[in-house]
Amino acid sequence: MTLHIWGRMSSINVRKVVFTVQELGLSAQRTDAGGHFGLVTEADFRSKNPNGMVPLLEDGEATLWESNVIVRYLCARHATGTLYPEPLAARFTAEMWMDWQQTTLNPAGRNAFLQFVRTPTERRDDALIAQSVAETEPLLDLLDAELARRPYLAGQDFTMADIPVACEIHRWYALPLARAPRPHLDRWYQAVCDRPGAVGVLDMSLS
Repeated sequence: MTLHIWGRMSSINVRKVVFTVQELGLSAQRTDAGGHFGLVTEADFRSKNPNGMVPLLEDGEATLWESNVIVRYLCARHATGTLYPEPLAARFTAEMWMDWQQTTLNPAGRNAFLQFVRTPTERRDDALIAQSVAETEPLLDLLDAELARRPYLAGQDFTMADIPVACEIHRWYALPLARAPRPHLDRWYQAVCDRPGAVGVLDMSLS
């Protein structure tokens, strides 16, 4: 059965799922939902996703929401031992970085993205941008230091951990902000961008 993804590509969380599907070489149907596409308040959608947000994944009897959970599920089902590490230490290192993206990196960078991309210039709040930059810069330094020690976030190999963090870095790097040199982060990000799953995801413009 073909996977069905509900969600618009302007959503970072939908991009994570699309990246994963492409990386795994799976076939999927995607229906635009959320934002001006609507659908997320309709009864049928809410019956599958009471949270009323995107993405939503349907895979046979499995109906899942929350982007990082969907990434984990797809990798566990189709790539155990590679994208979904089998050794517990490696697996939970990957889980740790995925949680960090969702709870730490994303909240720090959100306001700068919203102000630059989704707020008209005349209504832009420079203080919110400055606060977002101040919160995000140390996190990028942290990433650069960690990636000086190993090629990918969970170790020597690309795993599910790298997908959500790369989608976050894609969003940050696309903002019109000065960037300090971070050679290890930049090396890692380029390696992720060169992967087959990144096509049409990490090379798209923000909206």
